[in-house]
Amino acid sequence: MKWASLLGWFLLCYAVAVLGGWWTSAELRDWYLSLKRPRIAPPNWVLGPVWSVLYAFMAIAVWQIGLLPPTPLRSKALLLFLVQLVLNLLWTWIFFREHDIGNALADVFLLWIAIGAETVIFWRMQQSAAWFMAPYWAWVSFAAVLNFEYWRLNPDSD
Repeated sequence: MKWASLLGWFLLCYAVAVLGGWWTSAELRDWYLSLKRPRIAPPNWVLGPVWSVLYAFMAIAVWQIGLLPPTPLRSKALLLFLVQLVLNLLWTWIFFREHDIGNALADVFLLWIAIGAETVIFWRMQQSAAWFMAPYWAWVSFAAVLNFEYWRLNPDSD
């Protein structure tokens, strides 16, 4: 049963990854290439492997929390995980499909807060789960700065 739940979390996380990747890839050739690129932007080929690892870490983290005995805190942690996953997917829609860099920046700020709160709760429940979330939180911190730079350099793109 516990391995089936791990598979379920992987499927959920990678479903978000696939949908977000589909939305992103449709915009890479035209709109995204038309933007002024910040100097800190990594090469595009880096993003797929990084996100693949991060989604795996997220799945492992939430799986560890899901294995704990049911408590109100565990329920809160699982709900917060789902909220941040929705915010993650929403960012992709706003940035790549809507071309709304400013509102994507607002979303990534909310995402960063949600991941932080989730990581703190995970730490209280299962420290290894929090460690699995730490790279994701760090990457989203960088992504927020990158989003800001795109917004700053492309004020007319919204």
